Amino acid sequence: MTENLNSIKGMIYGLAIGDALGRDTEFMSFRQIKSSYGQDGITDLPEPALFTDDTQMSVAIAEALVRDGEKDLKAIMEAVREEFVKWYHSPENNRSPGRTCLTGVANMEQGTHWSKSGVAGSKGCGSAMRSAPIGYLYQRDPEKLKQVAHATGICTHGHPAADAACIGAAYLVKLALDSLPFENMIPKLLSFTKGISGEWDDAILKIEQCLAWEDEEKAFAYLGEGWVGEEAVALVYLLGFQFQKRPLDQTRSPSPQHPLHQPHPRMAPGLRPAHRLCPEAGLGGDRCAGGHGPGSDPGGT
Repeated sequence: MTENLNSIKGMIYGLAIGDALGRDTEFMSFRQIKSSYGQDGITDLPEPALFTDDTQMSVAIAEALVRDGEKDLKAIMEAVREEFVKWYHSPENNRSPGRTCLTGVANMEQGTHWSKSGVAGSKGCGSAMRSAPIGYLYQRDPEKLKQVAHATGICTHGHPAADAACIGAAYLVKLALDSLPFENMIPKLLSFTKGISGEWDDAILKIEQCLAWEDEEKAFAYLGEGWVGEEAVALVYLLGFQFQKRPLDQTRSPSPQHPLHQPHPRMAPGLRPAHRLCPEAGLGGDRCAGGHGPGSDPGGT
């Protein structure tokens, strides 16, 4: 149980901290980030350290899965609808939520079935950004992972590329939990999402073309800006791949006494709905793994 709790805490903290780190640079280019923060970019949490709607919606899904994740899809999606509507009306839902997410949730609240509530043409990254809890809970049940990721994605984002990105992002979490090396993930990812979207396939295949590039910024630019789901997932994969190549002394986990393992003094209180998942999470704000930077749609996610 302790191991599971630590994993859950790592997921929630990772989402919220990465989100808070990138929140202030969401709409900035690499050049603008370097101009404002220096060559190394952001190296510490801002003050206050607030996450965005990405983490808030991830927590909403986590809450739904804690309650009804072992039930059938109808019960799961009813729980997701309730949590999304609760988020929609929350006074803390003031952190630049995307139009697509707001529209889909409003449609569900008004009675539209989740299979028809999404914006048909939207391929923003808003569904993929909140899929980590799905990959975590259904690590050992890939078919249910696919079923739930599909349903929770299309209730707001109806484009096939967004569908594939949501399923693919959740599946990458599962593969990471399986300790599969990054270099072995792409074939499995493409096989798992086969036939959903050609645009998604093309975006993921582009990753292999730039993995060996020495100029990391050029590689990121090649994959896109991340406003749409397939680009966002490709960028997150590249970030993970580059991180695992770092020398051990640059990637070693901090000790339990390190400040990163303690509640950060600049984190505003705010993950109240997640306390059943993460009792020590006195975090605030929101945003999903991978952070911002070139990561989310300014109005359409």
